[in-house]
Amino acid sequence: MKASRIIPLCALLLATTVALSQTATQSALVTLTPQEREAALKQFAATRDNFLKSIAGLSEKQWTFKPAPDRWSVAEVAEHITVSESGIFGAVQKAMESPATPEKRDEVKGKDEMILQRVPDRSHKAQAPEFLRPTGRWATKAELVKAFEDARASNMNYIRTTNDDLRDHFFDHPVFGTLDGYQWLLLISTHSLRHTEQIEEVKADPNFPKD
Repeated sequence: MKASRIIPLCALLLATTVALSQTATQSALVTLTPQEREAALKQFAATRDNFLKSIAGLSEKQWTFKPAPDRWSVAEVAEHITVSESGIFGAVQKAMESPATPEKRDEVKGKDEMILQRVPDRSHKAQAPEFLRPTGRWATKAELVKAFEDARASNMNYIRTTNDDLRDHFFDHPVFGTLDGYQWLLLISTHSLRHTEQIEEVKADPNFPKD
């Protein structure tokens, strides 16, 4: 074979090898299936809409009404939902900071469904950690709503675009034990659903203001 033909052939083989290597790397980075992304985005959209609907049109009296001294008002529940939106996402970030440990996948099998079913179930009560409790962080309902919408939009954009290896990084939950990064995302949306139901409980109180 002539030398003039060997050089182009070598260049072609090298280019093909680089292209295949890049494709393999890109494939390895995309760890969420299209179905997982779609399911999470639908969950986030539905729970966002339900929460915003639950607090829409409330008067100041309704917003701050407390069914009992030891129970939260709608405003306090809404604040807890809002601060948790970014607070729980911190667990996703912590999971991604840990080394990838794919051998732990067996430990979290079935926990997607468990989170979707158990977190919204208000027959099991739980105490919020101190850093997620309401303290009057936002002066008005409008400011709170904007903070929630911004945080939810950011989280949904992350789900839509991330190539993070969410299924191979893990962080422990105090109740559910080891969860992978994707399951921590599901926890964000189901948590807001749980407390939207709490808002509806406050609104159903017989002493809830009529206007």
